[in-house]
Amino acid sequence: MTKADIIETIYEKVGLSKKESGQIIELIFEIMRSELENGEKVKISGFGNFNIRSKKVRRGRNPQTGEEIEISARSVLTFRASPVLKKALNN
Repeated sequence: MTKADIIETIYEKVGLSKKESGQIIELIFEIMRSELENGEKVKISGFGNFNIRSKKVRRGRNPQTGEEIEISARSVLTFRASPVLKKALNN
């Protein structure tokens, strides 16, 4: 499912125009992005939690050459599905 599919679904089910639906989706994503950039968790009840996790510098290996390389520190986005979502997916 793409962002365009979500906008189309809101348009069909709620009755908002496609422009309004798109603006709402963009606003929701912008709020989530902003909170995550500020180090906050985003919890959507019944769906799951989005969180930023820091990874330390570590050693890795180039699979083509076998050469050892240093993998830089970085932040990664994690998602944990809620028990409600997990149950719905497993039924």
